[in-house]
Amino acid sequence: MAGKNLHQQVLAELGRAIVTGAVPPGHRTTVAQLEERYGISRSVAREVVRVLEALGLLRSSTKVGLTVTPSNEWNLLAPEVIRWRLDSAEKAFQLKTLTELRRGIEPTAARYAAQRVTWQQLQEMRRCAAEMKRLGAAGRGASPEFLAADIAFHSALLGASGNEMLATLAGTITAILTGRNELGLTPAHPAEENLDNHVRLADALADGDSARAEQLAVALVDVVEQEVAQPVAAS
Repeated sequence: MAGKNLHQQVLAELGRAIVTGAVPPGHRTTVAQLEERYGISRSVAREVVRVLEALGLLRSSTKVGLTVTPSNEWNLLAPEVIRWRLDSAEKAFQLKTLTELRRGIEPTAARYAAQRVTWQQLQEMRRCAAEMKRLGAAGRGASPEFLAADIAFHSALLGASGNEMLATLAGTITAILTGRNELGLTPAHPAEENLDNHVRLADALADGDSARAEQLAVALVDVVEQEVAQPVAAS
């Protein structure tokens, strides 16, 4: 297996083990032990450790080696951490909290975007909204193409806010939308009203109507919260 693919495989396996609790906080290991356990080279092991340290999942010390950290030290907004947590037994609860995060982010982004959106961003959002309507009408709301259009729409919305901090959350939103799709919570036939609200949101941005844009962004999140509520309750 190529070095890059091996690195990604080991990173995903160990990262998932940490966030799901299979490797608990306080667990200690070393680079040498990782080499032996996964059958990898020292350079691959060090790269895996470097990424996990950057994500806050591991802490290194010359005295004790590598220590798994508690969840309050993790970078919970990192796409990798989101993806791994959605693989856990509490994935439905995780998706609920992530959807609540969207409620705090996207309406604010929409409000700013109504005053700052560029022509190119607006055209991208309209293209995505039209593609989502087309695919949704064809019963392809759970398709990879629909997911790609949905991700592009919401990424463009964050970028259109003109706020670099909000824009950097595009990867976070992408991980949330992807996780929702992988959990089978994206309906094949999305509600027509929800699809229309994507179009209306783009129109509100074009009109410079901040209040309307914010209202429509809230409505989009409302639909998602309804979709994830039942799995959460069942778990």
